Amino acid sequence: MNSKKIAIIGLGYVGLPLACAFAKQYDVIGFDINKKRINELSNNIDKTREVTSEYLKNTSRLTFTSDTNELAAANVFIITVPTPIDDNNLPDLTPLINASEMLSKIIKSDDIIIYESTVYPGATEEVCIPELEKSGLLLNDDFGVGYSPERINPGDKLRTVENILKVTSGSNSYYTDIVDELYSSVITAGTFKASSIKVAEASKVIENTQRDVNIALINELALIFNEVGIDTHEVIEAAATKWNFIKLMPGLVGGHCIGVDPYYLAHKASSLGLNPNLILTSRAINNSMSKFVAEQTIKKLISYGKNIKDARILLLGVTFKENCPDVRNTKVTDIGIELEKYGVRMTYSDPWVTEEDWSSLDVDYVDYNDIQENSFDAVIVAVNHSEFIGEDDKINSFCTKPKVIIDVKGALVNPDWRL
Repeated sequence: MNSKKIAIIGLGYVGLPLACAFAKQYDVIGFDINKKRINELSNNIDKTREVTSEYLKNTSRLTFTSDTNELAAANVFIITVPTPIDDNNLPDLTPLINASEMLSKIIKSDDIIIYESTVYPGATEEVCIPELEKSGLLLNDDFGVGYSPERINPGDKLRTVENILKVTSGSNSYYTDIVDELYSSVITAGTFKASSIKVAEASKVIENTQRDVNIALINELALIFNEVGIDTHEVIEAAATKWNFIKLMPGLVGGHCIGVDPYYLAHKASSLGLNPNLILTSRAINNSMSKFVAEQTIKKLISYGKNIKDARILLLGVTFKENCPDVRNTKVTDIGIELEKYGVRMTYSDPWVTEEDWSSLDVDYVDYNDIQENSFDAVIVAVNHSEFIGEDDKINSFCTKPKVIIDVKGALVNPDWRL
């Protein structure tokens, strides 16, 4: 394959930056089924804020479409669709299956299909390739498959897609080399060739599982230290003076990766007759932290002599992480849901959230710049956006006295309680 034309399937937080990276050297078709997203990108607007309007305007080799017919011009297809979980915390591979089925009607001899979506080990070969072979073409005889797990860090302007080492793999040694060469041409940080697709799949899913387990330990320690009456952050700072201590802070674990991927590995383990106790216990601990924060807020209100019924509480920060507009699988709103059980009145504010996403969250919100002084009985800072860090005086002014300021992520210098 001397001349490559690349199609990126799915233009979210993963697909769009990847498309821009490849467009520096190749002709790229950016495809998404969301026509509104395509229209925005065609007008140089990226609501995820991962790519600037100026960059999109000057990327001449990148075009956007929602028309499947236009994909036929490509010979390399990279799939970056979401892999969510359902209401029972089981993998929902529907987007991946639909994308593979769509490509089965388009792919030609010698085409290469590369998956980046996070899955459990074996999913590409067991679920995706059979869909592709509905084309009548045979794997490795007529087309090749690769797997190169995404390593995008939303909101991070330093560790961009080109600056993060990429794991690559293929359906045989021939296609492994082609996939690796393709990514090596745009990933300045380099690549790592895995021995098989399963190894590459597993390497990705354990990255986030390991982080989830580590955070769960810190969160459990925070529960203990709260009862002891000491500050978890102070304990961590002291322990971190030892060179081999892993410094993590307690907090909510949401988003489309860390809060989801461990369930994929747990599902695979369960299908093999194994009981992934540590993984699932860690998930349970991290999922319980929103309720814990809500309970501590109520306790503080009571201890300060404030009425709970109809208490006005402002929740600052709704996205799943700092300096990022992504509200998918956010655990912040769970704090509000728990608090409303006590009869309080919740208001939310986040300078990073768009009007469209506020509508999807279905909560009462106020523009951050329009918050009035002495309007709330308690303020919870749930995300450490740069707009909140160290802004104690401003945030304190939102609260009636005696003030109740709850800090979930260590954004403030002197809150009344922090996780």
